[in-house]
Amino acid sequence: MAKLLLDKGANVNAQGGVYGNAFQAASFKGHEQVVNLLLDKGANVNAQGRRYGNALQAASLGGCEQVVNLLLDKGANVNAQGGEYGNALQAASLKGHEQVVNLLLDKGAGPRGGEISSLLL
Repeated sequence: MAKLLLDKGANVNAQGGVYGNAFQAASFKGHEQVVNLLLDKGANVNAQGRRYGNALQAASLGGCEQVVNLLLDKGANVNAQGGEYGNALQAASLKGHEQVVNLLLDKGAGPRGGEISSLLL
């Protein structure tokens, strides 16, 4: 469906809806093929918007380790701030996605200042 819409001229970076954009929705749901398609069509890997802040935060909240890894490989900012959950590390921690937390920490994510207490709550 995503390919059909893009082939018909859909804006890959259009904003709106609950997820903020199609890229964040696909990332949250763990649809790796759709994430790759959107990236190939020019999706902004660090686009900000709405509840999930960005695609990396959405994938982290969803516990989608493969998508998190893909986004990081494509240049997603591991410490980007925004959205309801603050950043990807806080989102993954909130949901108890230990493998995603470890991946983010390995890629340089890290609490600064008083953030560690919010991760542990």
